[in-house]
Amino acid sequence: MKKTLPGLLLTAAFTAPTFATSDFGIKVEHLLKAQAFKYFGIIKPLAESVSDHTTRQTEQSASDVVNVATGLHAQFFTRESSAWADQIAFWPNRENATHLFTGVENFNPLTGSHGESQACVQRIDITTGKSEIVLRGPLGCDGIRVTPWGTIIVAEEKSDGALYEILDPLNVTEVVVSDRNTGANSNPTHIAKRQVQGLKSWEGIVVLPNGVLYSGDELRPGDQRDATGTRVSDSDGGTLYKFVPDIMHIDGTIDSLADSPLAHGSLYAMQVSCQEVSSSRFPQFGQGCEIGDATWIRIDSPENARAEADAKGATGYYRPEDFDIDPLFDNSEGVRFCVANTQREKAHGYGEVICVVDEYVNAHDELIDERTGYSYLAVGSNFATTTVTRFIEGGTKFNSLDNLAFQPHTGILYVVEDHKNGDVWACLPDGNDDNVQSDGCIRVLSIKDQSAEPTGFIFDETGTKAFVNIQHSDDTSMPQEVNGFTTDDMIEITGFKVHPGMLPAPTAGITP
Repeated sequence: MKKTLPGLLLTAAFTAPTFATSDFGIKVEHLLKAQAFKYFGIIKPLAESVSDHTTRQTEQSASDVVNVATGLHAQFFTRESSAWADQIAFWPNRENATHLFTGVENFNPLTGSHGESQACVQRIDITTGKSEIVLRGPLGCDGIRVTPWGTIIVAEEKSDGALYEILDPLNVTEVVVSDRNTGANSNPTHIAKRQVQGLKSWEGIVVLPNGVLYSGDELRPGDQRDATGTRVSDSDGGTLYKFVPDIMHIDGTIDSLADSPLAHGSLYAMQVSCQEVSSSRFPQFGQGCEIGDATWIRIDSPENARAEADAKGATGYYRPEDFDIDPLFDNSEGVRFCVANTQREKAHGYGEVICVVDEYVNAHDELIDERTGYSYLAVGSNFATTTVTRFIEGGTKFNSLDNLAFQPHTGILYVVEDHKNGDVWACLPDGNDDNVQSDGCIRVLSIKDQSAEPTGFIFDETGTKAFVNIQHSDDTSMPQEVNGFTTDDMIEITGFKVHPGMLPAPTAGITP
């Protein structure tokens, strides 16, 4: 449903443009673009995806690789990033970063020019641009985060993918995981496999200061496999998970991996109910229950998280990918994070962003549903509930939604498309209108290289500068290697404006 923008009133100081159309939705889109600076800090958005396609060449500027909205400026941060670099994390934090760490989403066990194990984590010095491989061996490394206790976590986007934790990552180089099943590696003092968070196809991660961790399983409905490897046609898609540590982290950094809150804890899968939490039938779950009140069902065997979640009726989505936390959510006891469900545009499933409000992040008790015998996360004698809303619905020009990045200070969500010639869009928060969806989106970046896609988009602390990877470019014309692998480009984008008129009031929860 189309809608007007919050506070967008026509006054004597503003004359609405004249449109040669009776389509009200088109008028609203034009009006949003005309006022892009007021609401997004963008002078003029891109009207369409680029049509002047190119390939990666030695003699290029960043503007030969991407188109950006008027007022933004793109330049190469490095052209020596490992090929297939995906998500990006600032070290030691967004405010005082000295290095960028990236996950390397390559699935071939041995791809180096001299038979090296596949790169998983790359470290890039912000001052010099020098890149080094921190970890090799894990496959399809995608989601990567810095923890509040001073480690790096990285996860594999494979059906049996795991989470790995790295202690003192500035002083760890060329560690090799020799056995993905056990996590055995050449530096166990600094690298640990964290299996208790679940084996699944990882991508999105939200990690809280107390050690609670949210994640997803990038799985299509009907794509789960049985013991023989055969697809189970009526299986649910990927669910969302919550890990609760046995001992919550309080403050400070750790000196040993044994002290990490990720070492021990319990795993839960999200189950959305079609009944309100006050109902005697809560939780009532099943196909069609994707939005609304939800709770968290215990997963007893994290090594079989996917199958157990499906068997117990956890809610499945269509390829949940990246997660990001809303920095403006105003609730001392809760958290709001958003999740991209990519779907499949060729089948006219254009993708969506759902947002989850968990007001009980510290919950650690359990309740047993006498009807099923299943255990649920609880606060005393009450279910620990969560609310799920649909925030963005994709369309024919904005689809396959993947990476997410909230712009600091504004609450604007930047969304990256998961396909070649992909675009990056900026989407407003929900205002005080009658629904719970974004108040509108504009296109701000488009990839020219038809062999590549944008990924890993992330802002610095100011919200005025961003980094994005141009992933899996065709290297035929410039096949140079770094650290034994071909390379991709990382682009730095500046010129984003953050002005007082853009800053919304903090959100405090879901308004009926």
